[in-house]
Amino acid sequence: MSDEDRVRAHVFVSGRVQGVYYRASTRDEARETGVDGWVRNLDDGRVEAVFEGPQQAVEAMIEWCETGSRAAEVEAVDVTTEPPEGVEGFEVRW
Repeated sequence: MSDEDRVRAHVFVSGRVQGVYYRASTRDEARETGVDGWVRNLDDGRVEAVFEGPQQAVEAMIEWCETGSRAAEVEAVDVTTEPPEGVEGFEVRW
């Protein structure tokens, strides 16, 4: 896929999203969906993620974030779009 066919979304998820396997579930879902990027916990209790790939797949991940892992209680998902950076693979960051 060329860079012109990729999109990038920077996502912040608020609610009860730490300590509920949100990051691991996000990683698994992203890999299954074919999206590159990363996910990490923030000190303020939110989860931050970057999704990069085909527009439809990135949109599917944003939609997935609205529910997240089974134990999560998502209150808000804030999304900004950015130019793709060519990230490869998907990882949990610490």
